[in-house]
Amino acid sequence: MADRTFYVTTPIYYVNDAPHIGHGYTTTMGDVLTRWHRQRGESVFYLTGVDEHGQKVLRKAEANGVDPQEWVDGLVEREWKPMLATIDVANDDFIRTTESRHEVGTQAFWERLRDRDAVYKGEFSGYYSVSSEEFVGDDDVVDGEGDDEGFKISSLDGSRVEHMTESNYFFRLSDYQQQLLDFYEANPDFIAPASARNEVISFVSRGLTDLSISRSTFDWGIRVPWDDDHIFYVWIEALLNYVTAVGYGSADSGDSERFERMWPADVHIVGKDIVRFHAIIWPAMLMAAGLPVPHRVFAHGWILVGGQKMSKSKANGIHPNQIVETFGSDAYRYYFSRALTFGNDGSISWEDIGARYHAELANGLGNLASRVAAMVGKYFDGVLPAAGPSTPAEDAIIELVATATADADAAIDAIAPQDAVAAVWRIVDALNGYVTEQQPWQVAKDESQRERLGTILATTAEGLRALAVLLHPVMPKATVVLWESLGAVDAIGPLADQRIADAPRWGQLPAGTPITKSPALFPRIDLDVAEPGA
Repeated sequence: MADRTFYVTTPIYYVNDAPHIGHGYTTTMGDVLTRWHRQRGESVFYLTGVDEHGQKVLRKAEANGVDPQEWVDGLVEREWKPMLATIDVANDDFIRTTESRHEVGTQAFWERLRDRDAVYKGEFSGYYSVSSEEFVGDDDVVDGEGDDEGFKISSLDGSRVEHMTESNYFFRLSDYQQQLLDFYEANPDFIAPASARNEVISFVSRGLTDLSISRSTFDWGIRVPWDDDHIFYVWIEALLNYVTAVGYGSADSGDSERFERMWPADVHIVGKDIVRFHAIIWPAMLMAAGLPVPHRVFAHGWILVGGQKMSKSKANGIHPNQIVETFGSDAYRYYFSRALTFGNDGSISWEDIGARYHAELANGLGNLASRVAAMVGKYFDGVLPAAGPSTPAEDAIIELVATATADADAAIDAIAPQDAVAAVWRIVDALNGYVTEQQPWQVAKDESQRERLGTILATTAEGLRALAVLLHPVMPKATVVLWESLGAVDAIGPLADQRIADAPRWGQLPAGTPITKSPALFPRIDLDVAEPGA
């Protein structure tokens, strides 16, 4: 397994503005997925980054009276990289499309396609959406209504389009229509969920037209190496970040070996609005180059606030900082992993975040950890007691931990983080129920039941040990605190070294291990004071 690298990517995000929780959602889910694979003991590579070229970014920089490079440099350092720290993302690389490694790889890739007769020069006359940086076919252009009255609108995403005529270079995308359809049929798991797969197949079945790959009316982008009057169309070079980040096009032999070892990627995580780029244009480009196609493209839904997709125009965009500053990064990561079904649209609200924080984190996991540490401290002077003979109650807990671990592991493979967290949370609920039913505070009153008391507390501590391992990919900070309070660092080893498959193995915490009561994992919050705008 050490030779196999699990390679996951997010889209590279436009730096025309600051990030919002939609970007944070995508990045967090990729991080939970890759952290879980690391916890399995696998080699992992997690890539994220930013898309800095294109007309939209250029216009935003011009509107702010700055050079586009100055604009993107400022936003990347001031907003995008700090977001990763805010939500506790453990990415392995961060690629910027203005980096030389990306420029070199992009130019090498398209030189290769030109040599393979997949590129030709022609004229484009049609509609273009600057907002989504997308060429829009005539059949997908409609008259705008309401605020968009008087404008032409893309029926694909509702963005305004402009008519343009340019002399451009084209990629022979139409040559790959049947090859793509055959590929989708032979690889039914390539696009997920099913709604995204159906959308893509329907779109390709309508017929594909050749795609303009260059622009000649502005110069903010990567130069076409055989024609200095042209730059590459932003999507055509942005998609290549997935290969340029792992060494494609580099003259260094080590980079070439790395690319051969790393590619193809295992999962591209994208928003559903850009699935067509990743599941149609991107595999066609790779097919034309004779390179392997990624194993999977997973398109998640939109985050809805007040029933509407987030946008600046609706003033409902939320920065990750607003949630993390109140609830902490672990609660942020937990909420988006648990409350939303990855692949579907999902509504969020401040009230729901607060309710789940208190019911599931503070009263559920946090209170359980606090009670167990307090009882070990009170009844056994802070030292974990030995477990006596098991009863059916303990056997049920042990069996549940094993089943929940297997279910969660399978859910991760299915890219269903919400199901993985739900499976693990069955352990939290079961342990709370176990403590309530066994009533250790009552058992403690009978000295003859001291061994039984030890069994109850040892069982609960073992359950918490398993939870620390299983929840570490989701809540990396709180679980480390829990692990330390259980004395597991000295007794077992660092939490990051523990394996998912080993989590259900019972009896890993030895009797005599010091158990300490840590500060509350999830302290209660006065939401009336904490809510933004309150």
